Amino acid sequence: MTAVTPGLVCAHHHLYSELARGMPPPPKTPTDFQEILEQIWWRLDAALDLEMLEWSAKLGALEALEAGTTAIIDHNETPNAIEGSLSVIADACAEVGVRVVTAYGVTDRHGHEGAVRGLEENRRFLDEGGNGLVGVHASFTCTEETLEAASDLANEYDVGVHIHVAEGPGDRDAPERLAGLTNDRWLLSHCVYLPDDHGLDGTILHNPRSNLNNGVGYANPARFSNPVALGTDGIGANMIESFRLAYVMHRSVDVTIGPDIAWSWLETGLDLVPEARNDEVTWSYDPMDPWHIAFTAGVHPVKIEVEGEVVYEDGAPTRVDADEIRAKAHEQAVRLHARL
Repeated sequence: MTAVTPGLVCAHHHLYSELARGMPPPPKTPTDFQEILEQIWWRLDAALDLEMLEWSAKLGALEALEAGTTAIIDHNETPNAIEGSLSVIADACAEVGVRVVTAYGVTDRHGHEGAVRGLEENRRFLDEGGNGLVGVHASFTCTEETLEAASDLANEYDVGVHIHVAEGPGDRDAPERLAGLTNDRWLLSHCVYLPDDHGLDGTILHNPRSNLNNGVGYANPARFSNPVALGTDGIGANMIESFRLAYVMHRSVDVTIGPDIAWSWLETGLDLVPEARNDEVTWSYDPMDPWHIAFTAGVHPVKIEVEGEVVYEDGAPTRVDADEIRAKAHEQAVRLHARL
């Protein structure tokens, strides 16, 4: 056993959401998941500009590093700041020293033109050599034409599609809408309402804290034959915390299981971003194995190397000023919240 592990991977993040903390309450209290989307997240994403996105991404990358997460699979949705958004995110993460695989979440929610702009942002980023996927918000906010165009674009660049699937009851027909489009490179996030025999290919991204927060239910991903990885859905990037929650949620429906399965979901992230295997995180606790970490509080990184470079040591990042990032992010949050 050892106190050293590869970098951790957050397999589903929304770096644009970091500035949401402390945002004004919605016009009315949401009573279901659809209203949470409409009253909170779709209002917030429409209010973002590229400067806000930059500091939101830097804050998210900083907090990921502070938790031992060296790679993020991001899903961006900024409908009034589409063009160039993926490069803003990639540059922000690179400055901090965190790997990112990003994509723009295409949707017809803002009309066909908005969907086309989203597709073109994915194409531009991939064409320029960006480390990306093709993003789709969800099948229930996309036309058949848009879903097929996203699938075709991903196949053209030999990458996967990153999409929300059956997160809430309004997307129950996702298996039918996506039939014939998916492959092993696809990332299927949430899958709470996905039937066991769904017929979709790809890795399922389990986000237990977000699912609890939105009151949508427990996905119970152990029931699927697909690979499973862990994400946060924008609520930070502390993957040790996500592992612990995934374990106790699994145990709540099957008292016979231990933390090994949830730990394997955590490790699946390394299959999605294999470069993170080259990163090295030295932790404050030894041994870093599931039966210890599931029940040990206060575990944190003391040193992090990404591609041989020390990017975190003695409680601080080495490339950036953490206090400056937090101060600038706060300034942008004030701007954002004023728009809401």
